[in-house]
Amino acid sequence: MTYPPPADGWSNPTGDPTQPVPAQPTGDPTQPAGQPVAHDPYAPAAAYPGAVPPQAPPVNPYAPQGYPPTTGYPGYAYPPVPQNNGLAIASMVVSIIGALGLCGYGLGGWIGLIGAILGHVAKRQIRERGEGGEGFASAGVIVGWIATVIALLATIAIVVFIVWAANQEPSSFDSTSY
Repeated sequence: MTYPPPADGWSNPTGDPTQPVPAQPTGDPTQPAGQPVAHDPYAPAAAYPGAVPPQAPPVNPYAPQGYPPTTGYPGYAYPPVPQNNGLAIASMVVSIIGALGLCGYGLGGWIGLIGAILGHVAKRQIRERGEGGEGFASAGVIVGWIATVIALLATIAIVVFIVWAANQEPSSFDSTSY
């Protein structure tokens, strides 16, 4: 295979390594005649005599540059992410509100029962529809039932305290006799 001779001024234009390199005209009066011109690495490459300069392929100015096309590459496409079930998110939010409601003497935790029920319904819908949000639904069920159990214990404690307080004998301090 033959390659075209380089046009850098230092090599033999005939391409034959056995032939001497002819002297290149310098065009610079400060250099002695017969010395080759120093090659400027930043200068454009000289074209070969009679050669047509290569043409760049036409470029679509509106096409995104630097990205592979989306068609034709099956390994690069990801399947779409399933949408989250809205009831699962609502379950988690309501259960968290029920857990925060435990601060009000524990009675606000009854809202967690609604969150737990919503979570169970959301899990069934996720299985049937193939939606996402299984983690949200599980969190709603767990937090909701925990808040409900704590609310139940707090309610029992409050009722026991009220019954105990109602069965106490009145003290002598409350009597009106002098």
